[in-house]
Amino acid sequence: MGILTALDSVRHATRLVDAMRLADELAFEASREGGVRTIRVLKAAIADDNQLVAIAATHALSGIFDEDADRAISKLLSSRKGFLREHAAWALCSRLPQVDAVSRLIGLVIVGGFGGMVAQRTLEQWSHSTPQIIAVGLEGALLGVRDEDARYRLVETLGLVRSGMTIAPLLRMAADENEFEVVRVAAVSALGQRGPDPRIVSYLDGVAAVADSYLADVAKLSRFDISELPAQANPGVLTVAQLFLHADIDANLLQVGSGDNGGIATLLVRLGDALIAAPDDSTRVERVITLSRGTATDAVASVSEIATTASGHVYGRVPTLSEPIQSASAWPLRVAVRRGIRRLLRAAGGVDVLHLRMADVGSLAAADVARELDIPVVFTVAPDPHAVIDSLDNSGALTQQNFGDVDEREHFWFRVRLVQRMAANADHTVLFPRPNLESDMRELVGIDINAHPERHSIVPEGIDMGVVDRAVDEAADLAAGLPGSKPLEQLRDLLEALPEWRRGLPLLVSVGRFHRVKGMATIVEAWANGPLADRANLLLIGGNLQSPSADELQQLAAMDAVIPADNRVQHGLLLAGHQPNDTAARWVAAARFGVPGLAAPRGVYVCGSLKEEFGIALLEAMATGLFVVAPAGGGPATYVQQNVTGLLVPTWDLELLRAAMVDALDFASAETDDERPALSRATVEESFTIQAMARSLAEVYSDVSTAQAGLREWIVPTS
Repeated sequence: MGILTALDSVRHATRLVDAMRLADELAFEASREGGVRTIRVLKAAIADDNQLVAIAATHALSGIFDEDADRAISKLLSSRKGFLREHAAWALCSRLPQVDAVSRLIGLVIVGGFGGMVAQRTLEQWSHSTPQIIAVGLEGALLGVRDEDARYRLVETLGLVRSGMTIAPLLRMAADENEFEVVRVAAVSALGQRGPDPRIVSYLDGVAAVADSYLADVAKLSRFDISELPAQANPGVLTVAQLFLHADIDANLLQVGSGDNGGIATLLVRLGDALIAAPDDSTRVERVITLSRGTATDAVASVSEIATTASGHVYGRVPTLSEPIQSASAWPLRVAVRRGIRRLLRAAGGVDVLHLRMADVGSLAAADVARELDIPVVFTVAPDPHAVIDSLDNSGALTQQNFGDVDEREHFWFRVRLVQRMAANADHTVLFPRPNLESDMRELVGIDINAHPERHSIVPEGIDMGVVDRAVDEAADLAAGLPGSKPLEQLRDLLEALPEWRRGLPLLVSVGRFHRVKGMATIVEAWANGPLADRANLLLIGGNLQSPSADELQQLAAMDAVIPADNRVQHGLLLAGHQPNDTAARWVAAARFGVPGLAAPRGVYVCGSLKEEFGIALLEAMATGLFVVAPAGGGPATYVQQNVTGLLVPTWDLELLRAAMVDALDFASAETDDERPALSRATVEESFTIQAMARSLAEVYSDVSTAQAGLREWIVPTS
């Protein structure tokens, strides 16, 4: 093809996702041709105003093993453009260590953020062959840095240098009572990765003995890290681990809708319970370990509980050693998360399958652990962030010219490559149903699922119909004049705050996280600036309104720009905040049946997500019997019948979303019987229950575990 032709293909691609995929062709041509001319062409492209082309050229340059290419990439570490610094640090990970780049990479670690994480990964990789250079550079940087967070990152990075020369400085900083506590925590955590050195064991045992101490909890965890593996809890039992890092997952689902506690948190709780409740057969899963974030104290308890639990659904806490952080900003937690996941999987005494679902720091870290511990991985592949990129591309919000600036915040390029790598390395992949699954996976993700069909399974998500049915029964009783349950009385209290003239209007309702991808502020804008505001009240269930995250603050600010916070209720906008899952289910059911004197029946459920891979909340709303508005792309199109059970709309288009909401309210208000609600419920009951999902996945887990066991028997030990 030639380097110029490949570069032009990227530049003139009709879609951003195509341009990103064509960047692989550019990298191939660069590695094939190499030489002075190719380096010159790529350097010119990096200086271009086209930010996507500049990123593609940076990674293409990393495939040319030439000193001029080394110098060019190293120079980018000092670029005024943040996205180029990040991509240069990432690109260097695949190259041989460069002494002149070490100090610049350490500088990025000091600054922190995503760029610090990729720089840290590169330094970790280089330390395998040049530990002394990396260690000396980090110790030198510590002499001149006093900021506690920066010192934490430097010590954490020093802990990644697997050399005996780092033990003494780590012990010194861990024991220094004049050092910042977080820095001592970093040193103590790193000591757990050094093996049972007598000096380390003696120090950790002493610190762990101190009662009610954060450092003591970390020392206990590190002490476990250097201990022998426990005996397998129950040999022969099928154990599955599943992970969603960015949630405080609890068995009672009390935090759903707060921060990143979205539908995935609900799903993992219900799925874990359904897997172990399945009838006895050859594919039964006896133990499910659900991993999510927690404190160091939580983690200490988790290690003990998991190590002594032979069956059932057990929860493990991964200490991030920081305050909870939104997923988009959590990449710097990679090292702490990797250690926490490794610790819990070791404590289990034997995990047969690890199921990963997200292109996030949790999956990045867990994949490393799975390789180390030889645990087969099942990965749920979805076009995420591909579908978001495509939606933003279609709306004009994301272009080749501003791609780098947006990527510096959203890390689209890294996440796309992570999905590709995870899918390629997984023992089995799970796919959600989509109307054009084969073409979407090929065009958006670059995966041909027909090439090796035995490695892929299509498994729809499912919901617990028991929760929905109880909610429907209670809401119907309330509408009939019977006393309401406590959750429904709480809804009544919320509705009574409405001005009298708005009482008796139907409800438009949506459940989900307050995140720009979920489109909650878009729903508010579509409702408030059109004919809907006088026809229906809007109830949004989700978000931590007391202590909002950065993403939640952004959505709240966007809503306030439409309706000032002080006037929300007067205008019919009800922000309920996050609620327990069972409470949210009852409120959604009440939107169908109405609340006497406060809300009319036949409301509508609205999902304004830019993308929805499947849609747990949508399924629950349909099972309740509500008419729905849903994104036209992704999973919803496989179960929402257009103009029958709902309306599918490109939710990134505000005018089309508003029109769909109006039409949906017309559809619902015109219904005179329960025929359509019954059809909506039947659609979910027939194909999308959590029990059906559990049966399908249990077969996948059993097959993967059996194949792994066969592979281990086939490999003959050499000694």
